[in-house]
Amino acid sequence: MSNFQPRRVMVLAPHTDDGELGCGGSIARFIEAGAEVFYTAFSVCEQSLPEGMPKDTLEVELLEATGTLGIPRDNLVIHQYEVRKLSEHRQSVLQDIIQVRNQVKPDLVFLPCLDDLHQDHRTVALEGLRAYKGTTVLSYEMPWNNISITTSAFIALENRHVAKKAEALACYRSQAGRPYTNEEFVRSLATTRGVQVGVRYAEAFEAVRLIV
Repeated sequence: MSNFQPRRVMVLAPHTDDGELGCGGSIARFIEAGAEVFYTAFSVCEQSLPEGMPKDTLEVELLEATGTLGIPRDNLVIHQYEVRKLSEHRQSVLQDIIQVRNQVKPDLVFLPCLDDLHQDHRTVALEGLRAYKGTTVLSYEMPWNNISITTSAFIALENRHVAKKAEALACYRSQAGRPYTNEEFVRSLATTRGVQVGVRYAEAFEAVRLIV
């Protein structure tokens, strides 16, 4: 599996920036190698923005961040679910995932951990897994939301991939105060995961379903 190179990758992000946080380095690596990457965001978190910010702030930042990683605008789907309310719309979320699945037919899907503490993350993880029963699925980590995670899959990264991830996250200027969006954290986590498998940098995942 060390030479695994997917052709079409789907990233399921409950909120803007979740995909970049969880697998931004891997996105950069796969795009560099010629893969097509598709990204679905389910909420632009209008209700979580600081007072006075335009309601489309995070949507604008998402477009900039995914563009920085190299994801074409046509490969981006943005839904307008209310933040923290995805569990109230499980069937609609599932149908949204299935609709894109049938168009894209990815051979690798990234989604949140099934045990993620955030209710929106868990909803997207469970409905994504239901939709992609016949596809390799990797759950990305978010240490601030994961009490535990089985790091059973690793994607090795080069410095340029980590730098591209940090550059993409820097596009989320409205989230600059969050400690997990800064480059120091991004590099420290990538270094830690790299040490586990004997490379300089890596991102870690839980292998939910592996089809080879």
